[in-house]
Amino acid sequence: MSVDFGLRDRVAFVTGGASGIGRAIAVGIAEQGGAVGLFDRPGAAFEEAAAAVSAVGGQAIALEGDVTDKGSLDAAIARLEDAFGPATLAVNAAGIANAAPAEEMSLDQWSTLYEIDVTGVFLSCQAEAQSMLSGGRTGSIVNIASMSGTIVNRGLTQAHYNSAKAAVVHLSRSLAVEWAERGIRVNSLSPGYTATPMNTRPEMVDRMRMFAEQVPMQRIAEPHEMAGPAVFLLSDAASYITGIDLLADGGHCAW
Repeated sequence: MSVDFGLRDRVAFVTGGASGIGRAIAVGIAEQGGAVGLFDRPGAAFEEAAAAVSAVGGQAIALEGDVTDKGSLDAAIARLEDAFGPATLAVNAAGIANAAPAEEMSLDQWSTLYEIDVTGVFLSCQAEAQSMLSGGRTGSIVNIASMSGTIVNRGLTQAHYNSAKAAVVHLSRSLAVEWAERGIRVNSLSPGYTATPMNTRPEMVDRMRMFAEQVPMQRIAEPHEMAGPAVFLLSDAASYITGIDLLADGGHCAW
């Protein structure tokens, strides 16, 4: 049998799909022939993301919502399926990051990040799997974690973010085992330092230069470099892969 990395005629639901890594992966899915639902918060850059998908010959639909609201996730998946057909692929890239010394961090700051970065991933996976299973379909889900779920970043006071991303990795493994016999694969992808809008603000320039020096490849990643690993995990080329965390970190965790 041939190795198939293509996603032609597949339908994907991408949370955080209007910017950053989510948008880059949405474009990568479109390049491989898939149609994409761009799920993001109200006011996100949907037009730019949809234009990027169209530029590679793909189709996209903008879906406003909140990953912490199960009802809005269910409604968005239903809209996507009405537009393009049954969804069998999902990427959960929605998330936030911020920092504060652990001894000073407020409970609100801790809870808000966990609500989006962990509970939001769980609710997204739940809604996606319920749709797939109710339709008797197999599927593939990729959750965007971070190398911060494996290592502690030098110079960053983000105990909440690091532990949340570790939770995403183990949540993905747990769901992978639970749904394996029912035909749904679940994996996580852990990017290293990546030039997302959050990391390319003027005040971050010097820090990102320092981070690049900490990476064996001596640079940070571009968002599009996360599309290939995600497309691989989504595709039939990875048909026997579930429950893994794929580090895409330029060798950082190999030090």
